[in-house]
Amino acid sequence: MASELGPSYQPIFHLSLEIPAFFMSYRWWEDEATPVFWAFDILEISRVIRFGLFRDENFPRTSLRARRVDTIYNFLFAMSQPHEHQLLGSLSHMQRVEEILRRSSIAPFDPIPWNWLPLESNQSLDARAIAAAIETESHFQFRQIGFEELVRASLGYRAINVEWFLQQHTALYIILLEHLKAYPEDIPLYTEVEKHLRSRSPFAHRALVQSLLAVRPGNCNMAQPNAGFDFIAGPIQRLFKDETGRLAAMLKMLSVLAIRFRRQYMHASTMDWKTPFDTSVPFLEDCLISTSGSDLARSLKALNEHQFAEVTRQNLVAEDAVIGNLLWHWQMLSVSVWECCSALPDLIPHIQECTQNLLTARDYHSLTAIVNGLYNYTISTMQADGPTITLEALTPPEIGLLLNPVQNYASYRKHYNEQPGIPFLVPHLRDYKQNGESVLQSVFQYLQRSR
Repeated sequence: MASELGPSYQPIFHLSLEIPAFFMSYRWWEDEATPVFWAFDILEISRVIRFGLFRDENFPRTSLRARRVDTIYNFLFAMSQPHEHQLLGSLSHMQRVEEILRRSSIAPFDPIPWNWLPLESNQSLDARAIAAAIETESHFQFRQIGFEELVRASLGYRAINVEWFLQQHTALYIILLEHLKAYPEDIPLYTEVEKHLRSRSPFAHRALVQSLLAVRPGNCNMAQPNAGFDFIAGPIQRLFKDETGRLAAMLKMLSVLAIRFRRQYMHASTMDWKTPFDTSVPFLEDCLISTSGSDLARSLKALNEHQFAEVTRQNLVAEDAVIGNLLWHWQMLSVSVWECCSALPDLIPHIQECTQNLLTARDYHSLTAIVNGLYNYTISTMQADGPTITLEALTPPEIGLLLNPVQNYASYRKHYNEQPGIPFLVPHLRDYKQNGESVLQSVFQYLQRSR
């Protein structure tokens, strides 16, 4: 005897409608992925596997299985720690391929269902608090989506955890619909909640709007929700249209953007659902096109000379928009260095060589920003050694000393007075506020000579 079926609902979210339309007659990255698996760069192979920019899910497996046994062994050896070598050496060829795939892939998806439920009808409930609670749960659900999956979804590939995210917001719609049917006296309350959700999760907002329209079809005063994933998918799609024929560089850029994505959306207390995701990584681009650390240093100094050419005595004294822009540039460079080192630690020697050349070139603006980024990276990779915690020293003492903040960077200011150059502005501005305009004389003289 057939069991009675429960009520059925139509999904209100479809991935194809939440992602901007994207069409490219030539999907260049799929063709460029094939020769990667026949090359000998395991880092590049791992990045291709990680982002999965191909339609055949078995493509990496069949490609790696076709490689020589000793090649696969060398790949796995390079990906492992010394204490693992004996165990991994006993694996078969097929098992080594599977281990490479496991180590290169993102963690398996572990879905967590929607967990917010409306309280029983109570007219004293606060609409703003309900909206905040729904927003918190929607942000939590978004945190379950890996950046790699959003890249796949943006390019038209299947992305299971993106689909799960949309399904959970359909679940919210059903939860709200059934609640409003059971407690119609709460309709005015949730009509007020809708107003507070307009600037928050577009997915949660749409679920609430659809539930309210289902119980009050004539209600046309509610704002129409915005499209869902435009803020992240649009910038990713433009990236692939602009960077044609550069898969290796693209995968490095995506690896860095994955770090930015986690910092901006996973670890943030509030979620920005509207501002387009920033996919520009000028420091990484400079690293990739530079032939050496000295070449990178020259590029950075040339840019700084152009920017500091606008600085006048009046700008420094007033600490106006020109100075504000330079301080912002310093902060963004520091963060970008941290992002690049976190995503691509093989770039660190290149960056270290750059710092030596920046010191020689007296570009203290770029030098201190990069050293600060390297230092923040070392903090994120610190290791416990018994009762102490050690930080890997990525800069020589003479460079690290310049970023010692003791007595308002006294070591740096002494060095600068003896060897002036493009200034690290923070300590100079602090010194001016404490001791007057005369302490900026060395900076003024440098800027005057550099014009």
